[in-house]
Amino acid sequence: MQTAVFAALAAFLCSLLLCAAAIPLLRRAGSGQHILGYVQAHRQKEGTPTMGGLAFIPAAVLAAAVFARGADRPFFVALAVGLGYLAVGFLDDLLKQKRGKNLGLRAYQKAGFQFAVAVMASLYCCLEGRTVLRIPYTALAFDIGWWMLPLGVIVFVATVNGVNLTDGLDGLAGGTCAVFFAALAALIALQGGGDLALLCLALCAALAAYLVFNTGKASLFMGDTGSLSLGGFAASAALLSGNALVLPLLGMMFVLSCISVIVQVIYYKKTGRRVFLMAPVHHHFQMKGYSEAKIAYCYAAVTAVIALTLLAPAL
Repeated sequence: MQTAVFAALAAFLCSLLLCAAAIPLLRRAGSGQHILGYVQAHRQKEGTPTMGGLAFIPAAVLAAAVFARGADRPFFVALAVGLGYLAVGFLDDLLKQKRGKNLGLRAYQKAGFQFAVAVMASLYCCLEGRTVLRIPYTALAFDIGWWMLPLGVIVFVATVNGVNLTDGLDGLAGGTCAVFFAALAALIALQGGGDLALLCLALCAALAAYLVFNTGKASLFMGDTGSLSLGGFAASAALLSGNALVLPLLGMMFVLSCISVIVQVIYYKKTGRRVFLMAPVHHHFQMKGYSEAKIAYCYAAVTAVIALTLLAPAL
């Protein structure tokens, strides 16, 4: 417990310092967010420094690496996956800045990278025998063998894109992910997960510090650098700990973001009309008159309530 407290404190303080230092540095580097023309409510956010993931992700990784005790392969695999997604997110953000518009990597380039990492991580699970799935709300678990390969690919692609799509309002993705990682850390710790739990806790603490600068009016955005990395960490920690089936429950708000976009696109192509005023659905709520702070709070609150229901049987 003492190690976990120190790791969380270190991640928080390091993230706080790095985020504060990153804002003027990113401004001088011209790393300002380019707002899509159809998001009129966000015009005042044009130029806000982005790539905040370069601050809070390294803070979490450093704290977890320093305080991890006898870290095994799954811990380092999760680190490698999360940092790999950070690299591609950084490249995406960098291209957006160079081109002067909200267009970075092509969709097929992002999809190709996500698929490749998902296959490698899932293959690792199969080869190392990490193919047991825990059933939420029960003490049951079963081994799915090589079916972990296709399941892992689905988990990674869905989670990474879900977090990325949820990153659209001040404090939304950061707050939801902070609660998500706190709950996942507690769940894995109760299952005896050790270092993976420590990593999730460090990510939660680092996000808490980042939210100091990201709640409205935000002075720093995480960018794809942060959102893709967070999705990668979430998927890898859940998959490697046997909690893949927990993801669609604990990450319900990420699922909602994905589904709202899919429904909107399909319905518009078939009818020429829209189900939501704007997708993902958090923009629909915003256009209905709800404040960004209220939407962000509700997303985090719903995640917290789901987390309590998941943790209760394990206590």
